Amino acid sequence: MALLFANNNSLSAITTKPSGLSGSAMNLISTQTASSSSTISFTSGIDDTYDEYVFKFYDINPGTNDVNFQVNFRDGGTDYDATKTTTFFRALHYENGATTALAYRTGDDVAQGTGVQKLGHGIGSVADESLAGILTLYAPSNTTFVKHFIATTNINEHSDVTVQSFIAGYCNVTAAIDGVQFSMSSGNFDGVIKLYGVS
Repeated sequence: MALLFANNNSLSAITTKPSGLSGSAMNLISTQTASSSSTISFTSGIDDTYDEYVFKFYDINPGTNDVNFQVNFRDGGTDYDATKTTTFFRALHYENGATTALAYRTGDDVAQGTGVQKLGHGIGSVADESLAGILTLYAPSNTTFVKHFIATTNINEHSDVTVQSFIAGYCNVTAAIDGVQFSMSSGNFDGVIKLYGVS
């Protein structure tokens, strides 16, 4: 493979990229706004048009204190119960600087189960407590391989802690994933979720 170099004299003066480079494009498919919603479901736009789908979360704020933001996947039926195996670890830092930690979260993962996958743990319900993040789903329409997904979120937890969570796993089904649903472990939530296809 040949190395590509910028031909301008300095990085600050680059006006064009080297030939042979191409980039991915994020194509907005839909936007849903939660307003005291129990669930937000994406049931269209997830098909074989793209091999990569990205969900972005903005200011996800629960109505109930100390709850979890979660996701599940639909695999051709009417229920969001695709079988999954996942991992979950997180880093945290208290506002007052008293505690920091990096740990695997046993119990926030799923081992060949159909239940929800947590994306954020212990989110606070007051105005300055919320979640933001991203979830990427790969090749959901493939009917040969498992459907991989990864997610990263950051929250202001109910006890004034910033928590970054790292989640990954796969839907262990051969059927296409044709729907994705987001919810809280209890109560309703506000916020915006955008769905993009990556070309």
